[in-house]
Amino acid sequence: MLRASSRLVTVTQAHLRPTTTTRLLSASTRRAMYPDVVPYKTGNLKIPDSIHTLYYELSGNPDGSPVVFLHGGPGGGCVYDSGHQDASFFNPKKYNIILHDQRGSGKSTPTASLEENTTWDLVKDIERLREHLGIQKWHVFGGSWGSTLSLAYAQSHPDRVRSLILRGIFTLRKRFLISSTPDEAPTNRSTYSELDFFYQNGTSHLFPEAWDEYISIIPEPERHDMLTAYHAQLNAVDDETRITAAKAWTKWEMATSRLYVDPEYLARADGDDFANAFARIENHYFVNDGFMRDGQLLEPQEIDKIRHIPCIVVQGRYDVVCPATTAYQLKKAWPEITLHIVPDAGHSTREKGIEELLIKATDQFADLEM
Repeated sequence: MLRASSRLVTVTQAHLRPTTTTRLLSASTRRAMYPDVVPYKTGNLKIPDSIHTLYYELSGNPDGSPVVFLHGGPGGGCVYDSGHQDASFFNPKKYNIILHDQRGSGKSTPTASLEENTTWDLVKDIERLREHLGIQKWHVFGGSWGSTLSLAYAQSHPDRVRSLILRGIFTLRKRFLISSTPDEAPTNRSTYSELDFFYQNGTSHLFPEAWDEYISIIPEPERHDMLTAYHAQLNAVDDETRITAAKAWTKWEMATSRLYVDPEYLARADGDDFANAFARIENHYFVNDGFMRDGQLLEPQEIDKIRHIPCIVVQGRYDVVCPATTAYQLKKAWPEITLHIVPDAGHSTREKGIEELLIKATDQFADLEM
């Protein structure tokens, strides 16, 4: 039986059997974000034979352990704002911190472009950036879509990854078994879709007021398939339709990402440029199933490629964007990882318990021999 904790559940190999263990995260062990840093280098990496140019920046210790931060979305871009920097998850004295905006995101150009924009384009970009910077091996940190991309990159280039620190696991599975008994007919088995849960038939029951706003711009006959309906509006010819849809799409995710909605966080959805890139690129990937085989990232032969890599996963118990079932499925497929489930957190990296554990993870891996 699982013993309840107000702060932290650490899922171990024992959790895959009847017995479980629990650890407390005491006040004395909590970590604050590291202070804002000023990058020592910024640059723009032109992708050969492509329309895309990637913005990147380096901060911290040039001689420290390299770590690459992979942002969410896709389309979210990195956060460089004072007091909210993505670089602040890392000790600047020990890490050489690399941030970059993925294709069409943030400061990369062209903004919101869907052309030549797939998961495998992004994986190639990460490797191209590593080579450009002359880095042999690096730590990889990613949450939400960033966890998807981290797994895809690590499985493509396992010899270049020293460790993985992941949050809010997301694998875009369309349909998979979550419970069954040996004598149960396949048609009666309980199945689950990661995308349907958030965009169609799951989170809507927990945030009905936000859901009403999200569906309000979609004609009622089209609401049975919100991804497809939004795809049409996000790619409309006229700017007004496209931007209205982009803001509604973005607001839905911002309104559901935290246990307690932060008005400042929600206000990000009002920015035309951010919402346009975030919504169009996310939707583009999701209607194309992430450009992956269904369940690819959890396939045994793919997990075997990265089984040797140290990995810490931090997951909010009440994450309704990327529910904990996927992190648990990753733990079952890859028992060697450490999985922390934070019982009083939702999806966002900035949920207090999640933030603290991510920093503890980066501290733990900072001194690994490269």
